Amino acid sequence: MDMYRDLIAVPSISSTEPSWDQSNEQVIRLLADWFSQLGFAVDVTELPDLPGKFNLVATRGEGDGGLLLAGHTDTVPYDQGRWTKDPFKLTEENGRLYGLGVIDMKGFFAFIIEALKDMDLSKLTKPIRILATADEETTMAGARAIASAMAIKPDYAVIGEPTGLVPVMMHKGHMSEAIRITGKSGHSSDPANGVNALEIMHKVMGRLLDLQRQLKENYGNHHFKVPQPTLNLGHINGGDSPNRICACCELNFDMRPIPGVGPDELMGLLHHALEPIKEQYPNALELFHLHEPIPAYSTDPNGELVLAAAEISGNTAEAVNYCTEAPFINQLGCQTIVLGPGHIAQAHQPDEYLDLSFVKPTIDIIQRLVSRFCLAEVK
Repeated sequence: MDMYRDLIAVPSISSTEPSWDQSNEQVIRLLADWFSQLGFAVDVTELPDLPGKFNLVATRGEGDGGLLLAGHTDTVPYDQGRWTKDPFKLTEENGRLYGLGVIDMKGFFAFIIEALKDMDLSKLTKPIRILATADEETTMAGARAIASAMAIKPDYAVIGEPTGLVPVMMHKGHMSEAIRITGKSGHSSDPANGVNALEIMHKVMGRLLDLQRQLKENYGNHHFKVPQPTLNLGHINGGDSPNRICACCELNFDMRPIPGVGPDELMGLLHHALEPIKEQYPNALELFHLHEPIPAYSTDPNGELVLAAAEISGNTAEAVNYCTEAPFINQLGCQTIVLGPGHIAQAHQPDEYLDLSFVKPTIDIIQRLVSRFCLAEVK
C-alpha cells in the first residue's frame, strides 16, 4: 500500500497542452530504487529530444528471452471540478482505491513489486524484465524509443493496462488528423470577393462521411465489436464574424486502423477521397497529423502466451477498440498481450478507482506468469 500511495502522490501528467505536461522522472526514480532493492539491474534513459521524459528497464537474470512486464508512468490530465477525491492522494473507501493512475496505470508497478518480492528469483532460468515508459497518453514516445533501440529481446510481454484481468490479444490503432482550409476573407455583402473556407470544408466533410460509409461497407474484422476502421469527426473551428467571409477553417478527426488495414492504407484512401477538393481549390487544403499514427496490434490467438494467460486468469482472450503500447512492444519480436487490473471504463474518468477485489487475483496471475516463463521448475 505504501508503494501505491507514493506512486499516486507524484504527479506525472503527459499532455499535448504545455501547461499540463510534466516530467515523469520522479516516478522513474522511485521505481529504479524499488527494483534495485529487489536485485534488478536498472537502466534509466532520457528520451532523445524530450527533456524530462524517461524510460526505465529493470532486469533480473541473464541473456535474451524471458518475460517483460510493461507499463507507462504518465497519466492523463484531470478535471479538478469533477473529482470528489484528491487525485494525488490514495484514498481507500468502500472497497475501492481512488487516485489518478491507480489503474491507468502507475498502480500496476506496485502489483509487480508485491508479486515479485515473495518469489525466489535466484532460480530464474530466463530473465524477468520490467519496462516503465513515458508519454503513452500522448505520443507514445517512450514505447517508440524502446522499439527503435531493440536493446531488449523478450520472448513474451504483458502490458498491465486495465482489462479486468481479461487477456487482450488484438486492438485497433489510432490516428489523429487535421484538415486546414485556407480561403480568402472579404465582406459578406459580396461573396465573390472572397473564398469561403467554411463552404469548402462543408464539401470536405461530405467526402469524409462518404469514406466513413466505404470503410463500413468494405472492411471488417469479426473479432471487434465495431468491426470496421472508424472515422470520427471530432472538432471544427473557423471564422470570426457572421459578416465576414471565413478565411480559415480547421477540422480535427480520428481514424482507427484494424489489423490488416494500417495507417498507410487509410491515409491513401483519405488522400483519394479529398483529391476532387484539391483539384477544385488548388493550394487551399492542407492535411496533417496531430500525432504520429499508432498502428493496430494483434498476436497469435493460439500462441503460448495467450493460451497461458487465458488458463491462468480464467478469462478468454478478446479484442478491444482502444489502443495501447502493444504494437511497439510487439516490434521487439515477442508475443504480447494486454492484461491488468481494473476496468477501462474507470480510466480517464473523475474519481478513477481500483476495486480491491482485483488485488489478490492480479498478484497471483503475475506470479504464475513469471513462474511459467522464467522459472525452470514449473512446466
